[in-house]
Amino acid sequence: MHEPGPPRATSVGRSVELAPRDPDPSGRYEWTLLETPADGDDIDIDGGVDDDGGDGDRADDVLEPGETGRPDDPVVHLHPDAPGTYVLRLDAPDGTHRQRVLVFPDERRETEIRVPAGDLPVEDDAVDRVSLLWRHNDRLLARDRPTREGDEWVYRTRVPPGRHGVGFVANDDRATERHVVHEVEGPGRPRLSLDGRIEAAEGVETGDASDADDVDRRRLVVDAEVGVPRDSDIDPEDVDVTFLVDDRDADPGTVERVEGFSDGHALAVPLEELDGVDDGLRIHAVPHAERHGAMATVRVEPDGDGSAAAGPVTVTNPHARPAWAESPTVYEAYVRSFAGDTLPTTFREIERRIPYLEGLGIDALWLTPVLASPTEHGYHVTDYFETADDLGSRAAFESLVDACHDAGIRVVFDLVINHTSRDHPAFQLHSAGVPAYADRYRRADAAVDVTGIDWAALPAGEVPEYHFDWGRIPNLNYDDPAVRAWMLSVVDEWASVVDGFRADVAWGVPHGFWKEVADRVPDGFLLLDETLPHDPFYGEGEFDLHYDTSLYGTLNAVGAGRESADALADAFERARWLGFDDPSAQLRYVENHDEDRYLASHGEAALRAAVAVTFTLPGAPMVYAGQERGNETTRGPFRWHDGDNALTAYHRRLSALRDAEPSLRSGTVDFAAGAEAIEVVDGDPDRVTAYARAVDPAHTEGTADRLLVVVNFGTGSATVAVPDRIDRELFADQPVDGDVTVESVAVLA
Repeated sequence: MHEPGPPRATSVGRSVELAPRDPDPSGRYEWTLLETPADGDDIDIDGGVDDDGGDGDRADDVLEPGETGRPDDPVVHLHPDAPGTYVLRLDAPDGTHRQRVLVFPDERRETEIRVPAGDLPVEDDAVDRVSLLWRHNDRLLARDRPTREGDEWVYRTRVPPGRHGVGFVANDDRATERHVVHEVEGPGRPRLSLDGRIEAAEGVETGDASDADDVDRRRLVVDAEVGVPRDSDIDPEDVDVTFLVDDRDADPGTVERVEGFSDGHALAVPLEELDGVDDGLRIHAVPHAERHGAMATVRVEPDGDGSAAAGPVTVTNPHARPAWAESPTVYEAYVRSFAGDTLPTTFREIERRIPYLEGLGIDALWLTPVLASPTEHGYHVTDYFETADDLGSRAAFESLVDACHDAGIRVVFDLVINHTSRDHPAFQLHSAGVPAYADRYRRADAAVDVTGIDWAALPAGEVPEYHFDWGRIPNLNYDDPAVRAWMLSVVDEWASVVDGFRADVAWGVPHGFWKEVADRVPDGFLLLDETLPHDPFYGEGEFDLHYDTSLYGTLNAVGAGRESADALADAFERARWLGFDDPSAQLRYVENHDEDRYLASHGEAALRAAVAVTFTLPGAPMVYAGQERGNETTRGPFRWHDGDNALTAYHRRLSALRDAEPSLRSGTVDFAAGAEAIEVVDGDPDRVTAYARAVDPAHTEGTADRLLVVVNFGTGSATVAVPDRIDRELFADQPVDGDVTVESVAVLA
């Protein structure tokens, strides 16, 4: 089936890429824009997408063909110019498909980003030009240029509310980048979760509401639980919720009829209305107030053969995180340095060290890229279907995976599909003008090239597109169905071997493609994104875990003394402000292979405290190999023979305690209650913070149903007064009688 996936939601000014799924590169595809919001300008829809290159009508502005040399339009980009619902038709080799896009009002606000010229690390008279580098230009260098106004460089634009990291790059040389955080005032996003069930219809007091014979007395109820940021002026009850029935599952008449049963935050549909829905129904919901939030989904499926209206029905979350990944401890191994400074790392050498990972209580091992590559780090892939020769054969890799499974450890594969190496044969053929490869990579205007490479241009005046100044890894072109088919085959190849993907540069690959990947991988498969900064829309039926860049940044600010330890409360709340509904969906980390070692930057005392935070908040704590051994070089050899055993033991104790106490893995976090519960009687109060953890009622094991975590970032111990109810310190495994001395962390019950 070449259907284009679920309904989409966006806002005016934020485009949506639309594409057929499982595309046949040789097939013909055409998109037609059928309906637009009533308040938009008139649009000629007879010819679908008009790409004659003239001024055209509104269709030319709203629906843009993908960048390929094809005469048809397999992939298009919708640029909505008015709020409302856009309806499109995809004509594909297997038939006709319907796609709806729900568009909310423009969220962007006028703003000016300024940086003093003297803040750039280059002599002022040596600065010829400045480029902006940030998420809103996809980190494409030399595209957006601020102007010089007096003693400042100024860039005027429109962006949504929030904190925006912006790099000002002098002379297009990233070594001169001056990073600033620019804040645009405005509200955060609402969020929601869905609960679906089958119950008796209103007014029915007798009979079994789950009995297939009582179909006329049963209804499907989908409730939306809505949340808003802590500082929001809007009550959750005042947030609107729009329910969308998936166009893939029913005809337009049934879709409209079912959606008509929505009322506020609930959708209650008599099951008889689902007559003819034989393969189930996916129901999506979007919260919206001043801004809209990420979409959530439930799936309604008949338990047996026949219509959903005729028999027992189940309601599930089709995008639920795998049970094994509800709160895993993740270990990132930078592959080629893991065996130490003498032996070359191979799959066999990693396999021989699995007992070490078992001792740390690791649930998932994330391996940096293991595919063929000319680089030591492996992120420049030259063959997606062969392992790197120096690491070992495919059989040796599968042996490593099997050995990890025997030890109860899942394996996460680093999936690098935003780009390839420029040494990949596909790019070499593209560069050499082979027609079949002309559309495989994205192209850019040669005027924005900062590499100094004399590129082979196709056509003249164009160069490969790449993020930042990554001239060795050109971006793949997902407007080309051949690229999509190729990368889906890569997904299929490795999803059958490993337990999850960490998606490198996930922010560079279209959302629609990730939605297809999520639906394609096996049940129980984990998807972890690298999105910088983290973005709730990558959790919209796409990824299960997300890099928590908010906590990472704050942990570094606290470690450096730029923020007090209590700033962690704002970092935790930040994810909710952004629109994340589930705090356990965050990957908590203090460092990784792209970042400086925390120990080298902030010292051991701060490292111990920061690590304790990652292990005592809900989510998935990640240990970057060497973090626990005292490594100070980011990608240097793992310190086996000269590592810090005391620091390693500290990590083991945190991991063991987290495994033993369910309230450290899930449940609530209350920073206000933590602050009220303690008083720092000796030590630096700015370096101490506390938070209360309450267990999820679903769990019954563990020492206590509520815990108090106290963390000390200071170089010396701190003494805190605690409530009388506290009688034990679980991390040190000792009784409490009076004040508590906190070296790095205390977990109190």
